[in-house]
Amino acid sequence: MTKKADQKTVERLLGRGVEEVIVRAHLENDLRKGTTLRIKLGADPTAPDLHLGHAVVLRKLRQFQELGHTVVFIIGDYTALIGDPSGRNKTRPPLDPATIKKNAGTYFKQVGKILDMKKTEVHWNSEWFREMSVADLIVLTSKFTSQRVLERDDFQKRWKAGIEIGHHETLYPILQAQDSVMIRASVEIGGTDQKFNMLAGRDLQRKVGMDEQDVITCPLLVGTDGEKKMSKSLGNYIGLTDAPEEMYGKAMSIPDRLIVHYFQLATGVSDAEIEKISRGLSAGENPRGHKARLAREIVALYHGAAAAGKAEDGFNRTFRNKETPENIRECKMKNTRCKIMDCLVASKLAASKSEARRVIVEGGVKVNGRVEKDPKVEVLISKTGVLIQKGKRHFVRLVL
Repeated sequence: MTKKADQKTVERLLGRGVEEVIVRAHLENDLRKGTTLRIKLGADPTAPDLHLGHAVVLRKLRQFQELGHTVVFIIGDYTALIGDPSGRNKTRPPLDPATIKKNAGTYFKQVGKILDMKKTEVHWNSEWFREMSVADLIVLTSKFTSQRVLERDDFQKRWKAGIEIGHHETLYPILQAQDSVMIRASVEIGGTDQKFNMLAGRDLQRKVGMDEQDVITCPLLVGTDGEKKMSKSLGNYIGLTDAPEEMYGKAMSIPDRLIVHYFQLATGVSDAEIEKISRGLSAGENPRGHKARLAREIVALYHGAAAAGKAEDGFNRTFRNKETPENIRECKMKNTRCKIMDCLVASKLAASKSEARRVIVEGGVKVNGRVEKDPKVEVLISKTGVLIQKGKRHFVRLVL
C-alpha cells in the first residue's frame, strides 16, 4: 500500500539529490494523495560494473520504493546496441549481444545492494523491440522531427565541430521514449545528462494519448579525479562491488573540495550534520578527519560497519604508518626476467604499455621499495617474489 507523503517527506524526496523536477506541482500532488507511481529507470549494460554515480539515482529510487511506489528497472539490451549519445563527443563503439548479456548479468546483484529486488519490476526492452517491424518503426519515428532530435546539445556540438553523427544515434531518445510508453511510466528518473531523453518520453506519451510522465533529474557525481563525471571508462570511479579496502582508498583520494559533494550524494548522513561539516571545513578544519568519516560511511553502506572499520585500519597502516598491506595480491609470472613496463601490464597495475611507461617515468612505481624510473629495466623474479607498488595504494607481488 502506498503511503501518503506529508510536506516533510515531499521535501526529502524532491530536495537533496534532486536537480530538477518536471512538473513539480503535479508530482507533489500525486505524492500527497498517495497515488501509486510507476517510476522508471533505464540502464544500458555497456559495462559490467555500476558505481557511486549510478547509486545517486538508485538511492533516490529506494526512497520512493519505501513509500510503496513501483520501481520499474529496464535493462536496455536493445538500446545498448546503439549506445546512448548523451554527453558523448563521438559515436560509441557498438557492442555485440553476447557482451551486452554478460554485462547485464552482473546488474541485478549490484542494483540489489540498494533496491529491494523482490519489489522491483524488471524488464528488458528487447521484450517489445524484438517484436517491432520496420512498419512499426516508421510509425514510431514519425512522432518526432529531425529538428527536435538534432537540437540536443550533444549533437549540436558535434555538428559544429564536424564530427559525424550516426543515423542510429538519432534513434536513441526515440527508443528510450518508447520504453516509457510500454511500461506506462508515471515518473522517469535519471542524471541531468538524461534530461533530453526523458523529455522525449513525455512527448511520445502525449502524442499516443497517455498521461505524460513527470521527470526527475539527479546531479552527476564528480569522479575521484575532481574534474569529470564519475565514469568507468575514465577510471575515476568507485565501484559498488569494489572491495572495502579499494573503496575506502578511492574515497580518501578525492580532492578536499569534493568532501561535502560526496557526503550529499553518496551517503545517508543527515543534512544538519553535513552543514556542520561544511562550516567546519570553511573555518579551516583539517579535512582528513572528515574525509576519513566519508570513506567509512561509503564502505559501510555497501559492506557493513565492520568492513569499513577494517578497511580504515588497513589504510592507516599502509599510508599513515608507512606499512605494507597484509594481504597483497599475487601475480604468477612465466619467466624469471621481465621488463618493469611489461610487469605492470601483466599484473594489471596498468591497462597498457603506454600507461605503464608514463607512470614509471613519473616516478610512480617502486620495486621492492625502491623507485624505478626506467621503463626498460628488467626485474629479476626470485623464489620469494618481487613487490611492485604503483602509486600509494596499489601493490602486487610477482611470483613464479
